Amino acid sequence: MYGFMDRFARFFAVLGGIVLSVLIVQTCLSIAGRSINTILHSEFMETTMPGLASALLSTGVGSINGSFEMVEAGMAFVIFAFLPLCQLNGAHASVDIFTSRLPRRANLVLRGVIEIFFAIAILIITWELYQGMLSKARSGQTTLILQFPVWWPYAVSLVAAVASAIVAVYVAAMRTLEMTTGHRILPEDMEADH
Repeated sequence: MYGFMDRFARFFAVLGGIVLSVLIVQTCLSIAGRSINTILHSEFMETTMPGLASALLSTGVGSINGSFEMVEAGMAFVIFAFLPLCQLNGAHASVDIFTSRLPRRANLVLRGVIEIFFAIAILIITWELYQGMLSKARSGQTTLILQFPVWWPYAVSLVAAVASAIVAVYVAAMRTLEMTTGHRILPEDMEADH
C-alpha cells in the first residue's frame, strides 16, 4: 500500500511542480512585458527612437492581462498538490527540543496523535473547500479581468485537497498502527528539524 501512496503523492507533486513552473514563467513574462512597455513609453525612447518605440508598442508588448488572477487561482492547487508527498514522508518542519528527550515509545504515541489531528484538519479543510466551491458555483461569480468562473480554481484545488486528505488519513492510520504495535511501518521521517 505504501508504494501506491508514494506514486500517488509523487504524481501530485510533479503536477504541482508543473503548474508552479508555468505560473513562474507567466509572472516573469508579465513583469518583463510591463518593464519593456515602461521603457518604450519613456521620454528617452519617445524622443530618440519614436518609430521603433511605436512599432514595438504596436505589437502589444506589456504585462499579461489577468496574470495575477492566474497566480491566485493556481497557488492553492500547488500547495495542496505538494502536501501529500510532504505528509507521506513526514517532511514537515518540526521543533523537537522537548520530544528529542522523550523515549521512542512516547514519540510514537505523540506522532500518532499529531497525525490523527492533522488528518482531521485536512478533512475539515477539504470539506470547507467543497462547500466554498458549491457556493461560488451557485453565485455565478467570475474573476474581474479574465471573467472565468471563480468556482473553477476551487474545483481544481479540491482535487488536490482530496488527494491530501487521502494521504493524511493513510498516514494517520499507519502512525496509529505504529503507536499501538511499537513497530515502524512507514519509512523514517525526512522532517526538517529546528
